[in-house]
Amino acid sequence: MTNLEIVKSTYQGKTSEENGRNLQRFITDETLWTEAAGFPYAGTYQGFAEIEKQVFARLGSEWINYNFKVEDYLADGDKVVAYGTYSGTNKATGKFFTARVAHLWLLKDGKIKSFEQFVDSKTISDVM
Repeated sequence: MTNLEIVKSTYQGKTSEENGRNLQRFITDETLWTEAAGFPYAGTYQGFAEIEKQVFARLGSEWINYNFKVEDYLADGDKVVAYGTYSGTNKATGKFFTARVAHLWLLKDGKIKSFEQFVDSKTISDVM
């Protein structure tokens, strides 16, 4: 698979949890995953177990229909950017949101080295 195909495959699940499982085959113990400052799950996590626990499990348990609708991808060597729009309804408040987002992926030898999220975190925090 090309780097672009690997990244695209991580967005093809029907739920956040399913996308998390799709990621697992491309994550190593050294993979770093950074959620944007101000985002509810802000921080940098390493390895699949921590990423699953701190990000995907929470997306599944705290949101209804949390989704990233990818608008397009940009790929250049080991870098892939996916950009589009997040949306979802917070279970605790019942409030719906949309926010523009970009994801920067760095890959090497068919594995994800790092992921970084860029998003309007305030929009999401406001609905929580």
